[in-house]
Amino acid sequence: MGIHLKYRLFVLVFFLVQAIFGQDIHFSQFDLSPLNLNPAQTGQFVGDYRFVGNYRTQWSSVTVPYNTFSFGADARNFLPQKNFAGGIQINQDVAGDSRFRTFQTNVSGSYLTPVSEDSTQNLSFGLQAGVTNKNISYDPLFFDVQFDGYIYNPNLSTQENFAKSSKTYLNLNSGIAYFNQIEKRKKIGAGIALFNITKPDQSFYNEAEIKLDRRLVIHANAEWAVSEKINVLPSLIYLRQGKYNEFNFGGSGKYILTDFIGMYRAVWLGIYYRNKDAGFFTAGMDYDNWKIGLSYDINTSTLVPASRRRGGLELALIYIINKIPFKRIQHRVCPDYI
Repeated sequence: MGIHLKYRLFVLVFFLVQAIFGQDIHFSQFDLSPLNLNPAQTGQFVGDYRFVGNYRTQWSSVTVPYNTFSFGADARNFLPQKNFAGGIQINQDVAGDSRFRTFQTNVSGSYLTPVSEDSTQNLSFGLQAGVTNKNISYDPLFFDVQFDGYIYNPNLSTQENFAKSSKTYLNLNSGIAYFNQIEKRKKIGAGIALFNITKPDQSFYNEAEIKLDRRLVIHANAEWAVSEKINVLPSLIYLRQGKYNEFNFGGSGKYILTDFIGMYRAVWLGIYYRNKDAGFFTAGMDYDNWKIGLSYDINTSTLVPASRRRGGLELALIYIINKIPFKRIQHRVCPDYI
C-alpha cells in the first residue's frame, strides 16, 4: 500500500468520525424506532406494553464496521390517570478503529389528548431526558505524522495532546405528534421533535467547549387501503442538526394475509431514498403481536469509490403485549321449531 493511498484512507476515516461527532444516532427504519424518532411517540400503539429492538451495521467495506444497538420499552396509561404513557430507551453506537463508543439512556413520558369529539384525532405531547457517555480509544489510531516518508512508524509521537478519553452529559428532548384514525385501514400521522435542547458540551478537551447541536426532526406517515388485501404506507422524515441535513422519503406496499379476531398477519416490501446519500430497500412482516423489519442501504454518495455502494444492514423487532384478550364470539343456531 503506497503512502498516498494510506493518507487518503486516513482522511476518509477522519471525515467519517467527524460525521459521528456531528450527528445523533438514528435509523433508516425510523418508523420502527419510535422513541428515537419522537418522545411524543411514547405509548402510542394499540396494546399495553411495547418492546423495541434495533440493530444496524454499516461501512464494513470502508473501515471497521460501525455498529448501533438500541432497545426501548414503553407502556400506555403508565399512571393511574388515563392517557399518560412512559418509556425507556437505551442506545449504544460503536464506530471505527478507535472504538468510539456512545452509550445513551433516556426516560420519556407523553400525554395524549383528543382533538375531535369522536377521539379519532389525537395530539400527543412528549418529553425525554437522560444521560449520554462518549468514550474513545486513541491507541489503535494512526496519524499522518507517524509516517516517516517510507513506512508507518508507531514509535513516532502523534503530536496530539488529548485531555480525556470520556465525556458524559445530560440529554433533554421534546416533541409533539398528531394521529388521525380515519377508518380501520386508513390513518395518517405526523410529528415534530427537538433533541439536545440544552446544547450540551461534548468536548474531550478541558477548556475548549464543543456544543452538541440541536436536532430538528419532522416526520409524517400514513397507511391507506387500496384494495381488499393491499395497503400502501408512504412516510418521510427530515432531520437538521447544525450544518447537516437529511431527508428520507419513500413507501411500502403491504399484503394482508389474515385479519380476523386478534390474528393479524401481513408482509410488506418498500423502497426509500435518503437525499444525496443512499437508497434502501425494506421488507418485513406483521405476525399477531410481532413486527419484524429488515433494510439494506445502497450508498450513492461521493463515498462510492471506497464503499463500493455498500451501505448498512438494519434489523428491527417490535413485540406488543395486550392484557385484554380478544374474545371469540360463539353464535348459537336456533332450532327450526322455535
